[in-house]
Amino acid sequence: MLTITLLGTAATMPLPDRALSAAFAACGGHGLLWDCGEGTQAAARRAGVNLMRADAICLTHYHGDHIFGLPGLLQTLGAQGRTRPLALLGPEGLPDIWAAVRALTGPLPYPVKPQVLMPGQPLALDALSEGWPAGARLVPFATKHRVKSLGYRLELPRAGKFSPEQARALGVPVQQWKLLQKGQSVAVEGRTVQPAQVLGTPRKGLSVVFSGDTAPCPYYLQAAHDADLLICDATYALPEQEDQARQWGHSTFGQSASLAAQARAKRLWLTHYSPMITDPEEYAAQAQSIFPAAECGFDGKSITLQYEEAQP
Repeated sequence: MLTITLLGTAATMPLPDRALSAAFAACGGHGLLWDCGEGTQAAARRAGVNLMRADAICLTHYHGDHIFGLPGLLQTLGAQGRTRPLALLGPEGLPDIWAAVRALTGPLPYPVKPQVLMPGQPLALDALSEGWPAGARLVPFATKHRVKSLGYRLELPRAGKFSPEQARALGVPVQQWKLLQKGQSVAVEGRTVQPAQVLGTPRKGLSVVFSGDTAPCPYYLQAAHDADLLICDATYALPEQEDQARQWGHSTFGQSASLAAQARAKRLWLTHYSPMITDPEEYAAQAQSIFPAAECGFDGKSITLQYEEAQP
């Protein structure tokens, strides 16, 4: 299972019911925080999201509305007794940003490990913390904004169905079955049994894409392919605002919906609204006429995605 919660859906400045950009992906006792705009902590508290579970904070770029919540959050995690490492991920320029944030936070009782990510170079999540599903990975991709920026695709693959009968036929003790299910080979009476010998064809996993700020671009379309959920920039509501969106490196409701349709995604959540959009639902039809599964995001909106066979 994978639970996604929006923590901030505003652009430029926070509003009374709308914090700046942030979303949290939770899997078991682990999680990823995407962006950390002003108001992230308060939004997480209202939504019942425990940010202590975060293994990494994944920044899309370094504009203030995506990072100004970071110093306060890092201090809070320390005050709450965090001791385990926290990864800080982002595009080029991260060392300078981390130096500034570290000067604001002062000493922390846990290590923060900054790491620059490059588009198309996946990060295995078990490298951050044990407990993620086997093969879980974060795939950064380039987006089209006014500065260097990344989007992120979170993938939870799913192995083929385990065959107890085949495991018994190969003489694998029951105590070792879980190792094979996790993709690890085991030694049995001087020989090696590989997972492929007891697992069927890989089944469909789960995938979520968080775009950050972006105009439509081919990298984004490729990353969004067949995703279970897209969380997309929708700074502007109307088609006549496309030129303005292009100028500032953003998207309209309709452009994000068109991308979701082309990518054959299952769901689309619109987010990162301009302060001019006081009620996104007034413009929902701009997206739903193109992609019926489009929804307007709001702070606290949450969904738990399940593997297809586990769904009712």
